[in-house]
Amino acid sequence: MTKDRSLVRASDIGAWTFCRRAWYLAQVRGVAHRRPELLAQGTAVHAAHGRRVRRAGLAQRMGLILTAAGLLLALIAAIGFFR
Repeated sequence: MTKDRSLVRASDIGAWTFCRRAWYLAQVRGVAHRRPELLAQGTAVHAAHGRRVRRAGLAQRMGLILTAAGLLLALIAAIGFFR
């Protein structure tokens, strides 16, 4: 199976800028990495970071929803107070 070379990933750019020869050997020549456990560890760290980013986004959305609900309740209370 051939790789689709029309898509350039950020990790490819990072690998290329870090070491063009290593990128060439891995992506073009198909040479295996000397320490694949480091790649697996990096993948796990990125996955954990992604989960934290998603949770932070959810917490931010919930905060905005609760703030809007609080403002709405304050408005309703203020309207009722002035009647």
